[in-house]
Amino acid sequence: MTGVPASAAGGTSSANGAPASAGSGAASGGASSGAMSGRVSGGVPSGGVSASGSSSGAVEPGVPGGSRPARGAKVVAAAVNQASVWNIANFLTMLRLLLVPGFVALMLADGGYDPAMRSFAWAAFAIAMITDLFDGHLARTYDLVTDFGKIADPIADKAIMGAALICLSSLGDLPWWVTVVILGRELGITLLRFLVIRYGVIPASRGGKLKTLIQGVAVGMYVLALTGWLATLRFWVMAAAVVLTVLTGLDYVRQAIVLRRQGIAERMAASEETEA
Repeated sequence: MTGVPASAAGGTSSANGAPASAGSGAASGGASSGAMSGRVSGGVPSGGVSASGSSSGAVEPGVPGGSRPARGAKVVAAAVNQASVWNIANFLTMLRLLLVPGFVALMLADGGYDPAMRSFAWAAFAIAMITDLFDGHLARTYDLVTDFGKIADPIADKAIMGAALICLSSLGDLPWWVTVVILGRELGITLLRFLVIRYGVIPASRGGKLKTLIQGVAVGMYVLALTGWLATLRFWVMAAAVVLTVLTGLDYVRQAIVLRRQGIAERMAASEETEA
């Protein structure tokens, strides 16, 4: 039937105002619409982009299914996932740092022998020790670990302990060799951790935690103006703290040597496998 009008073949009457070519284009939409959708969506398969997705602009061209978020969304997500510096754990660390100059001022007030001032100094030292117990626990439990906290926390720990030991030795309440042993051990182990960090991390042992507790109790007892049997008791507590300080320090040195040997052995094995 070659005499059939074009409007009848295309399914659209020219009386409606649509050209005959438009009707034929709609009839052959299997190929033409597919090519057009490919050009519009930038290569995204049909059905990969919904009406809402195209309006929000959260889909990148060329990604199957449109599952990859926009680049701006990645930056926002990274900012949200990173713990803020202004959190309770870092606040406690900063509080401990701020307590150091106040503690020193109270310890040295009136020549360092005023029982009332020493009591206030002990209160500042006790608060610092308590915050030391909680800030790290809060940071790990509630995912509040930050780069600032990693640096400031050990500095705050050693600052308050070092200030207390130096003040006590300068006042003649504690022999200088005790201060040198304790502070030398703390600084030496910190340096040792940095030296072997390429091979791994030396974890805090139970002995190290016990050492920190006994040190805090002993120094706190020396900060107070104690007499009688309490003064004798604090001597033995400090002796126990010194022994634990030395023993745990030697244990950390042993762990560092073992960790370094294991790291070197693993590297040599990996290099041999690569060469083979």
